[in-house]
Amino acid sequence: MRRGPTFWIVLLAVAAAALGLWLEYRRQHPSQIDGVTIAVVGDMAPDATWLSTDGKPRPLKDWRGKKVLINFWATWCGPCRQEMPLLSAAAKGASDHGVMILGVAEDIAPAVRAHLLKDPVAYPIVIGASDAPGGSLSFGNTRQVLPYSVLVGADGRILRRKMGTFSEAELAEWLAP
Repeated sequence: MRRGPTFWIVLLAVAAAALGLWLEYRRQHPSQIDGVTIAVVGDMAPDATWLSTDGKPRPLKDWRGKKVLINFWATWCGPCRQEMPLLSAAAKGASDHGVMILGVAEDIAPAVRAHLLKDPVAYPIVIGASDAPGGSLSFGNTRQVLPYSVLVGADGRILRRKMGTFSEAELAEWLAP
C-alpha cells in the first residue's frame, strides 16, 4: 500500500506535537534543578535530614511507618504564620490516626526559635535549606513558594503536594486515615 504525501505530513505533525508536549512537560516538571533532584508524586521521598531547633539531626526516616504531612514555611512568610494555628490544632487529632505533621522552616535557626517562643505549635519543627536535599525544592516545589506541603505515605512515597495555605476542610481531607 502506497502512502500519499498527506499521510506523511499528518504523521510528521503528530510526531512534532508529541515532542512539543513532552518538552513542555519536562520544562514544567524538571527532574533536576541546579543539581537538586526533584521528586514527584509517586516517588520515594528524598532522603532528608534536617536539624531540630536545638541543632540535632532529624532524618525523615524517623517518622517512617506513619503518614507525614511536611509543611515548608518561614518566619518571614505571612501566609505560613497564618496557617500554623490550623496545623497545630489538627496535629493533636491527626497523631491519633497515625498521621504526623512536621514543619520544615526554610529560615535561620535564631528566627525560628524566636518565632516559636512567641507562637508555639503542637507539632515538631525542624530547619532546612530550600535548595538542599530535603528542602522544598527536592520535594517538588519548583516555583519556590511558601507555604508548600507534601504528604508522604507510611511507605515513604510522596502521595500529594500543595502550594499555598490549607483550608480547614482541605487539611482534614489530607489528614484522614
